Amino acid sequence: MKIINEAIDLVKENIRDYGMYIALFIIMFTFNLMTNGMFMSSRNISNLLDSAGYIAVLAVGMTLVIVIRHIDLSVGYVAGFLGAIAAMLLMQQGLPVYIVIPIILVLGLVVGLFNGFLIAQLGIPAFVASLAGMLIFRGALLQVTEGTGTIIVQNASFNALGNGFIPSLAQISERHLLTLIVGLIGIIFYFYGEFKTRHDKKKYNFEVVSNSIFVLKLVFVSAIIGYITWILAGYNGFSWTVVIVLLVTMVYHFISNRTVLGRQIYAVGSNPEAAHLSGINVKKITYLVMASMSMLATLSGILYTARLQSATTTAGMLFELDAIAAAYVGGVSSAGGVGKVTGAIIGAIVMASLTNGMNLLGVGISYQYMIRGGVLAGAVIFDVITRKKGK
Repeated sequence: MKIINEAIDLVKENIRDYGMYIALFIIMFTFNLMTNGMFMSSRNISNLLDSAGYIAVLAVGMTLVIVIRHIDLSVGYVAGFLGAIAAMLLMQQGLPVYIVIPIILVLGLVVGLFNGFLIAQLGIPAFVASLAGMLIFRGALLQVTEGTGTIIVQNASFNALGNGFIPSLAQISERHLLTLIVGLIGIIFYFYGEFKTRHDKKKYNFEVVSNSIFVLKLVFVSAIIGYITWILAGYNGFSWTVVIVLLVTMVYHFISNRTVLGRQIYAVGSNPEAAHLSGINVKKITYLVMASMSMLATLSGILYTARLQSATTTAGMLFELDAIAAAYVGGVSSAGGVGKVTGAIIGAIVMASLTNGMNLLGVGISYQYMIRGGVLAGAVIFDVITRKKGK
């Protein structure tokens, strides 16, 4: 009984962190019941994660942008335009994939640095600067695709990024062996990270949860990782899209939690004036975050183009709104200074789960938009309430 009470108190004290996971569990459990198990089938979960991939990548960058109290409305059409440029370089110029992808990512960095210049150096509000960028890149996308309307990508290596799966070493009970191995490695890394974090907190006399709660958390999270891995292994295993999203998440999670740069980003978001007075170069942080955002938008465009195996005139439409919604659902605060990269990924999966589940149930598109809008409004209301309680 004691461990249950402690677990309840822990969730109440960290409701911002755990609330999104609870919401995701409820959504998945409900849709699975309503679809007679179809929602949690191997094929559907694989498709769900693949469809959420390009938005998840955007949401990671958008979280950091919102953390420093800015916004970037241009990311959708930056993704669409640079995805189209990638398609042109591949199909019209005949460049190989390993040349095209670095070129496109560098172009994304340049776009982000220009946005950072407008915001940090010229003092233009991020909303206005990125709105101008959205219109510019919308026009640029129409310009490069006006000849055919669609640029078909016939490159197996490139298209595999959006549709391919990691190779299978062998099949065990009709399960993808390499996927099972990757899942096991993920659990081992999770254990290592949790034990190291607990050790570091004890070393500096920070408060930690009891041993029983710690073990319960390890078992619970490991079971979730193992279950999802088992489901995916029953289809084609981990897709390259999922692998890329996991790599982006690990890199940005490390940067935001384990580096001086990460601490400076959150310091700037919490109080820009105080951060400046403490010696943090606020303009530099703005440059880096905006450049990172556009680079991730470029990666998102690559994944989307590869998934469709083509570049279209509508690529990137509403991507920025989906990314913002995923970031807020994932726990980022509208006041700045609060938000986690892992939360952005969960937020993207929550929004993708809603869309996927409603599609399986045959819910009309008009109702889908209203429901997703209600979820977003609920997430922001939840943020406001938790901030008031925290004061």
